[in-house]
Amino acid sequence: MVICNYSHFKSISITPSTNRCRYDTSTPRVPTFRCNSTLNSTQLRAEPEPVFTSVKSFAPATIANLGPGFDFLGCAVDGLGDFVNLRVDPDVCPGEISISDIHGTGTSVKKLSKNPLWNCAGIAAISVMRRLGIRSVGLSLSLEKGLPLGSGLGSSAASAAAAAVAVNEIFGGKLPVSELVLAGLDSEQKVSGYHADNVAPAIMGGFVLIRSYEPLDIIRLTFPTEKELYFVLVSPEFEAPTKKMRAVLPKEIQMSDHVWNCSKAGALVASVLQGDLRGLGSALSSDKIVEPKRAPLIPGMEAVKRAAMEAGAFGCTISGAGPTAVAVANDEERGREIGHRMVDAFMNDGNLKASAVVSKLDRVGARVISSSSR
Repeated sequence: MVICNYSHFKSISITPSTNRCRYDTSTPRVPTFRCNSTLNSTQLRAEPEPVFTSVKSFAPATIANLGPGFDFLGCAVDGLGDFVNLRVDPDVCPGEISISDIHGTGTSVKKLSKNPLWNCAGIAAISVMRRLGIRSVGLSLSLEKGLPLGSGLGSSAASAAAAAVAVNEIFGGKLPVSELVLAGLDSEQKVSGYHADNVAPAIMGGFVLIRSYEPLDIIRLTFPTEKELYFVLVSPEFEAPTKKMRAVLPKEIQMSDHVWNCSKAGALVASVLQGDLRGLGSALSSDKIVEPKRAPLIPGMEAVKRAAMEAGAFGCTISGAGPTAVAVANDEERGREIGHRMVDAFMNDGNLKASAVVSKLDRVGARVISSSSR
């Protein structure tokens, strides 16, 4: 059954045992779209054949946490991301995938393994092949990293999302978005933990709220199309591995801080839906639980946040696990000025070189950008 849904809230609910998904709304009278996915490796009637000989896909960078939304809020940003080139390769064993090449931004890209079992793109690609039941075709993958490792911009999630979409599309796009998110989560779980606030927006685009992990339940939050939103992303030359940044998180928190963060996360969601940049910026700047533990590990971060606000940003926080700082603005020119001030603050207070990019919200998510038919 398909009924158009005009609500701001579009959710996906996935029950792991059945891989069923549900798009719904929180208002019963609003039309809904529901689907019961049966496209997994044990239920496909026949193994799908490739419809393309090769595809090239792109997945955007993402901002996770958004201040008080630790592990359950994230969004995709335009212009930055990873590329995957995928092709049918008769020299690769049927049912398997080979990573032929990895190149891209930063010297740390050399650290990435070409073993698909130890590579974000490879793990996600294998998961999609398993869900499709691919047994008679071998694939070769090359990865172009547009995102540096440990940047706080969802580098591992972008690789996983681009690979998942590429494998799915080369076989005709048989899997729904819910399965692709699960495939991306297979990758994230092995690399940085079971959290979807990067990989879900990387695949789906826009703002995403993770309502539940058991079962996985995702809501896409629609930011008004008529509103302007710019992210100022300032990345210092400093690596902040996700595992290291998660290790400093508090084991216990004050009830007052819990209440504060919950109220700010709710305000952030409301601001996204209303297109209220002032409210959005205020909320993402107000984390009392995670940011206070991580900011001291990033040289100059407190000064950077202060510089952004003084330059006219609506708000500023750490993107993901850091070290990238993200500020919110409603004008591109103002965003560039904010970025300039933040770069100076990283140098003056943290002795770190940094670069600034002003990006819009990516509303599309991972997609194929070119293909070659059989």
